[in-house]
Amino acid sequence: MRLDRRLKHRFGIAAAPLAVRRHVAWYWRLPLVVILLAGGIALSWLFYDTGSRFAGLDRGATADELQRLREKLGSLEQENVSLRSDGAQSERKMQIEQETQNDLAKTVKTLQDENAQLKEDLTFFRKQMSSDKSDGDLSIYRFKVENTMPGEYRYRLLLLQGGQREREFQGKVQFLVSFTQGGEKLVMTLPSAKEADARAYNLNFKYYQRLEGVFHAEPNAQVKKVQIRVFENGAVQPKLMQTVNLS
Repeated sequence: MRLDRRLKHRFGIAAAPLAVRRHVAWYWRLPLVVILLAGGIALSWLFYDTGSRFAGLDRGATADELQRLREKLGSLEQENVSLRSDGAQSERKMQIEQETQNDLAKTVKTLQDENAQLKEDLTFFRKQMSSDKSDGDLSIYRFKVENTMPGEYRYRLLLLQGGQREREFQGKVQFLVSFTQGGEKLVMTLPSAKEADARAYNLNFKYYQRLEGVFHAEPNAQVKKVQIRVFENGAVQPKLMQTVNLS
């Protein structure tokens, strides 16, 4: 009974109608699938691009704006480099001007000091010239010693011969430099036996002779005083002495 029912249901009047389908080979189906996929991608891209344009995200405009910003950045970088160069040049010019002003100020100060010294010397010379002494007195004027830098000392003095000045004074000067070093008291004589140019200490004048020079000591030495001795040629004992205390 069950088998009979099944056969009637499958092949009887109540059976489902028969459908005839055409068979398509796989090598025809593959291009169709590719075409459908490509169409889907194209539609998706179209929808995306349309949505981007609608939302104000135009890729072309964005690329143009990006290029414009890059060009602007390059221009600003060049301008920055130029401004830095101009700033460095201006700073250098300002430094040079400042150094020039400082040098001019130092020069003016030096000239003012020299002018004051010359005025004082002129007054002193006038007094000496008007002196009626006839014994040809020798004197030391404005003997100074300055520590210009560590281990370097500059001396300056003026030797004058007063009176009638019947003859030139010929001789030499000698310096005794007293200093301490390492807790020991020492004395240095100038010019020394090893002095290369002792002629700088020779004297030969009728009215006056200005002496200026530099001597050196060890940087850790502390110069206490400097004594000048004036010798006339042929004399063993100094004709004149004067001492300057530094500390």
